[in-house]
Amino acid sequence: MAMTQSAASKALQELEGMLDAPLFERSRSGMRPNPFGHCVIRYARLMVTDLGALCQDMAEIRSGQGGQLAVGTIMGAVPEVLVPALEAMQAAQPRLALHIVEDTSLRLLDLLDDGRLDLVLGRALVSAQPDRYHYQPIGEEPVSVVVGHGRAAPRSKTLELADLAGYRWIVYPGQMPMHELLQRELDLAGLSLPANVISTSSSFVTVALLQRSDRLVSLLPTSVAELFARQKMLRILPVRLQSRHQTFGIVTRRGGTLSAAARTLIGLLKSGANAQRYSRR
Repeated sequence: MAMTQSAASKALQELEGMLDAPLFERSRSGMRPNPFGHCVIRYARLMVTDLGALCQDMAEIRSGQGGQLAVGTIMGAVPEVLVPALEAMQAAQPRLALHIVEDTSLRLLDLLDDGRLDLVLGRALVSAQPDRYHYQPIGEEPVSVVVGHGRAAPRSKTLELADLAGYRWIVYPGQMPMHELLQRELDLAGLSLPANVISTSSSFVTVALLQRSDRLVSLLPTSVAELFARQKMLRILPVRLQSRHQTFGIVTRRGGTLSAAARTLIGLLKSGANAQRYSRR
């Protein structure tokens, strides 16, 4: 940083004086941030990230590339919600650079907090502090029970979860909505979740495992399950789940400033969701 130790110490003392709070615990072995320090560090990272994004966007606009947009999404929002909006976005702004991250809502909110994402398609309620975000509900995420295509699963017009006894479940990690949904469905059916589950948040891992084994079963968002079923990679089992469909929406930082590209994408997401709701009536 091209600073002497004394200059850095003086700058830190001035900052602590401005904030009227110590930011680090000092000891012979070094310095560690205290709760005040962790808070300041988090906001400092946001400011540095925003400033870096500003400089990069301006440079790309000058060069004619059109800026960039970083979007986080849960798996179930990808096929029918995000992809059509991105297609329209690319047609309207072909020079815009897009960065897409698919993960669980909880991990995406962490990236949003750090300023690495402009917006998230997911759930704000998984956060311990959901009031930190602005949430706009946009759709539902129905869920289906799936096995590998052509695998030896029971064949019938209707199935119950009890018919899948002996199958090994591929599940989302604990405390995630999809994991809790499966536990709730099993409870309603008078069953318990087996101890030998395979836990992963990766749709690629789930599909690859299902294709290789006759004795694996999983839950996937219906939009994703249908996508893989059309490619003859998965088969959707006729199991009717009793729980209500989970909802998801557009999540942004409360009080944050959205770029023009982010506002455009949000408009496309809303109009696409409204069109889907109208087509179902």
